[in-house]
Amino acid sequence: MTKPRAIARRSVLAGSAGLLMAPAITGRAAAATRGVTDSEIVIGTMTDLSGVTAVQGVNNANAMRMAFDEINARGGIHGRKIRWIVEDNEYIVPKAVQAMNKLLNRDNIFFALGNGGTPHNEAVMPAMFEKNVPNVFPLTCARSMYEPLNRLKFGQFSSYYDQMRAAVKFFVTQRGKKTIGSMYQDTDFGKDVHAGAVAQLDAMGMKLAGFTAHRPTDTDFNAALARLHDAGCDMICMGTIVKDSTLILQTARKMGWNVDFCGQFASYSTAVAEAPGGATEGFYSMAPALYRYPDFPDPKVQAFTKAFRNRYGIDVNYLGEAGYTAVAFIAVALDKAGPDLTLDSFIKGMESMKDWRDIFGGPPLSLSATNHHASNQSFLSVVKGGRWVPVIDAPLSF
Repeated sequence: MTKPRAIARRSVLAGSAGLLMAPAITGRAAAATRGVTDSEIVIGTMTDLSGVTAVQGVNNANAMRMAFDEINARGGIHGRKIRWIVEDNEYIVPKAVQAMNKLLNRDNIFFALGNGGTPHNEAVMPAMFEKNVPNVFPLTCARSMYEPLNRLKFGQFSSYYDQMRAAVKFFVTQRGKKTIGSMYQDTDFGKDVHAGAVAQLDAMGMKLAGFTAHRPTDTDFNAALARLHDAGCDMICMGTIVKDSTLILQTARKMGWNVDFCGQFASYSTAVAEAPGGATEGFYSMAPALYRYPDFPDPKVQAFTKAFRNRYGIDVNYLGEAGYTAVAFIAVALDKAGPDLTLDSFIKGMESMKDWRDIFGGPPLSLSATNHHASNQSFLSVVKGGRWVPVIDAPLSF
């Protein structure tokens, strides 16, 4: 796989497809609204551009850049251009805190979009909310991104917890699995995935056969896999991302163990599907929507994927599609907020979004004053021939 092209640590961007922009405003900027002037809206992102999940963060940020550029090329939103500032958190929590402090205190952002990483978001949200800065559609499926209900929190995806509950139910009821194990990162992210597996087994009167927890930087999984093998597991739930997912699968194949492994949104990456040697062949993963490859027949998808490749020299992955969708969604919400943009009008615009659809055929996204979780749908795919292939086209539930 081609190595993702790094983006600049800070960028000024704009974009979204098909939005009709209103004429320029005249002297109606909300002076008391941070990050908003008559001519611009300042949006910030801190995500992984150089760490262990950079293959996801870079693709996501590049797609957001395209979308923001498209918005600005059309004149902005109600005459305001978007100034987007992205900072590298390197998938390190202290770096995330440092990056967000800059975005809050030096760049004076209106809101954050697509912040990467579960523990990283957990670490920065208190400082954001102290300054009334919304955390919009972070690049994580943790339930804490929208629970408990908070006017400043908006989640884009079905949760890791829900994804794994749906997966366990499917493999037990449809594939006859009886002895379920769990491997997960010992982080807030991994624990959320693990909790979903445990909860669904409890609901079906079953118990987890065994589990292992590891650090995100661990590379040796021989002992962990041996433990689950000895427990007789016939299906393993994976609270892992890209590198650890691939290493675990490679190790299992070397052991000659062909048990079914199932991950979630964080492992639903072309980097996993295309891993050298075919070690990930037959690996399952849940996701909030289905990835559309560049040869997907829809003209809008093909135009987007072609433009992305021409610009960055790599194919867009699912995280890129998710980033493009996030910007397109908030562009409509900002338009609904009207020319007199304030924090309250933006939140009202977000909460007015109902059954919005992206160009990739993803599930409808809806928000309201009592629901800041845009979708709870989950889809199951499997790696075949180095590509993600849907197991079924319909979403799974539990």
